[in-house]
This record gives sequence, structure tokens and C-alpha cells, in this order.
Amino acid sequence: MFQGFTPEQITEIYPILDQIPCEQDAVIFQQGQFADYLYILEEGEVVIQYKPYDGPPLVVARIHPGGVFGWSAALGREAYTSAAVVTQPGEAICIRKDSLQKFCSQHPETGKILLDRLASLISERLNSTHREVLNILTNGVDKK
Repeated sequence: MFQGFTPEQITEIYPILDQIPCEQDAVIFQQGQFADYLYILEEGEVVIQYKPYDGPPLVVARIHPGGVFGWSAALGREAYTSAAVVTQPGEAICIRKDSLQKFCSQHPETGKILLDRLASLISERLNSTHREVLNILTNGVDKK
């Protein structure tokens, strides 16, 4: 995520990053919870679960080191559209939504690079989520 940034840019970014532990089976955020943080997984694995109103939670994505999740916050949504649950312990970096916005206005050049990287990671995740949902739907259809 941060490869290619200059040491000065890393120094600019560092204050808005917080490192959090990801303990086995911990729920990082619930579906419907206020979307306040964006996360970058450093170690471990996190699954993204979507709970339809009429069924059990569905795993729609698996996040591995370097992956971004909780991007509802970066997209300006009020609430997370899915839940994030730790399946393999590790660590993540979290960035508060308002800190990211303030950073980008104070450091436009570095902010542009950071947002571009986040956009790339989010689009990769969207493609992965699309495949997961297609797989769920395909395997869930009764093929009589």
C-alpha cells in the first residue's frame, strides 16, 4: 500500500494511521454500524459478511494482508454495508474518515497518491466480491 511513497510522504501520512490488533473471531465492525474507519490489513485474514434480511450471513470476500476493507467510510456512506470478522489473527491499520479527508485537503499531492492507491485496492476488492457473490448464487441455485 505504501510502497513508492517518499520518506517525507510517509512522515506526512503516519499521524493519521492507527494500528489495531485483530484477534481471532473478533468483529471489527457490524453491518449497519456507523462507518467511521477505513482498514488496511497487515497480517491475518478478515472475512466480509453480508446478512440479508431473510437468511444467514454470507461471506462475500476474504481480505488478506495488503487488502482494504471498511471502505464505506472512504466512500462517504453513513453505515457499513457488511460486517468484518477476523478469521486469522493479525493486525490492521485504521484511518478515521474525517482524518483522511482533512489529510487530503492539507496535503493534496500526497493525498491524491493515497486516494489513488485506495481506489485501486477497492476496485480489486469489488471484482473479488463480484466473483464471491456469483459463486454463492451459482452454487445456491437448485439445478434440477
